[in-house]
Amino acid sequence: MEIKRIFTVKGQDPLANIKFEKRVSEIRNPDGTYVFRADDIEVPEFWSQVATDIIAQKYMRKNGIPKKLKRVHEDGVPTWLQRSVAALNDDKHDSSEKSSKDLFHRLAGTWAYWGFKHNYFTTEEDAKAYYDEMVYMLANQMAAPNSPQWFNTGLNWAYGITGIPQGHYYVDPKTEEVKTSLDAYTHPQPHACFILSVDDDLVNPGGIMDLWTMEARLFKYGSGTGTNFSNLRGVKESLSGGGKSSGLLSFLKIGDRAAGSIKSGGTTRRAAKMVILNLDHPDIEDFIDWKLTEEQKVAAIVTGSKLNNFHLNAVMRACASDDISKEEQTDPKRNQLLALAIKEARIAQIPVNYILQVIELYKQGFKSIDFPEYTTGWESEAYTTVSGQNSNNSVRATDAFMRAVENDNDWHLYHRTELNRALRDGDSPKPCKTIKAKDLFQKVAYAAWFCADPGMQYDTTFNDWHTCPKSGRINASNPCSEYNFLD
Repeated sequence: MEIKRIFTVKGQDPLANIKFEKRVSEIRNPDGTYVFRADDIEVPEFWSQVATDIIAQKYMRKNGIPKKLKRVHEDGVPTWLQRSVAALNDDKHDSSEKSSKDLFHRLAGTWAYWGFKHNYFTTEEDAKAYYDEMVYMLANQMAAPNSPQWFNTGLNWAYGITGIPQGHYYVDPKTEEVKTSLDAYTHPQPHACFILSVDDDLVNPGGIMDLWTMEARLFKYGSGTGTNFSNLRGVKESLSGGGKSSGLLSFLKIGDRAAGSIKSGGTTRRAAKMVILNLDHPDIEDFIDWKLTEEQKVAAIVTGSKLNNFHLNAVMRACASDDISKEEQTDPKRNQLLALAIKEARIAQIPVNYILQVIELYKQGFKSIDFPEYTTGWESEAYTTVSGQNSNNSVRATDAFMRAVENDNDWHLYHRTELNRALRDGDSPKPCKTIKAKDLFQKVAYAAWFCADPGMQYDTTFNDWHTCPKSGRINASNPCSEYNFLD
């Protein structure tokens, strides 16, 4: 294809008329300590500090950048477009990318390289025009790719970075065959959010534990995932081995904890994860209340920590005032301050064993007790203690449910095993529970008001508007929701 220049001039540096400057990017804890700091980050002068922080903290490669590079010759590929590798035999590296120019180059250069290799361009000049135009647009914030492109694209082409294979696949453009990637970055993961399915199976491919592996792979390289978990059995449904299912939430908590431990793109961004459940699932009520309940736990942790710290230290001070360590002081009248402190602690529901421990600690010479207080900050220890904080939760509503709400009709919940049996036998499933649709909708509304989750997805509308219905129904979205298609 012919590439017409709009913003750039042939033979001129596309960044020639853009003034760059060096800045500092940092993240601090409330106490002033550093979470992240990078000096001398080079960006266009007109960029905001927010844009600077995003590119420095999230997208710039933090290690593995060679000090010196050399081009790798490829027949038919222009020298300026050839990929690069480390030039030093000892392979010593700098710590990270420092200039936004490096990111513009590795992104636009890789795109132009792939396009040239696979005949998207008619001439070398078209490839160069494409490269220049893309560099100019990236620098001027006229266009930007998704996060995994910034994280991964060009690390092999620009720096020769490889890495062990991570279970990715790619389509060979020449043979059109699906192949396994031999390393992590020659064919990188440049895609945004995915929709993943899950089977009602614990350890086999496509099952629950396999899903966590797939999610980890996608999170690690900066992508997000969305999954409808309605296939999984509800709590106390029968298992093939004769036992009872531990229920949906027991597995969601595992996935939530796994997502929380992975830094998306290998940096400071949290994993992007969406969890979806149909409104006829037997565990739907617990699912709706999941985050609400966890938020209440946080409030209890914060309040309890402050009360414990206050009252236990009050007991310790009362011990000192009454000097109970002296054996001869056995007169109850001389322990009035301690008795009052204990009484107030008990009124505040401080556990008796903690009060006794403080008294024993005083006898051993302690003058105070360090009981940590927690806060309601979303990155605080209180929030990391509870579950459900690493995903966006949504419920999947059909038109039938919404009509039941409007008409104040009953709504049925079904065991997954019963649904599968009815589908196999061709008859109607028997509900495991019947509730008022309006009550369930009110539960959704209250939970969303309280803690912003769950959201709602309209299943019937999704599939009525499906552009490729013969390919299969749409069951889920993802955190970005820019892509609603097949699992």
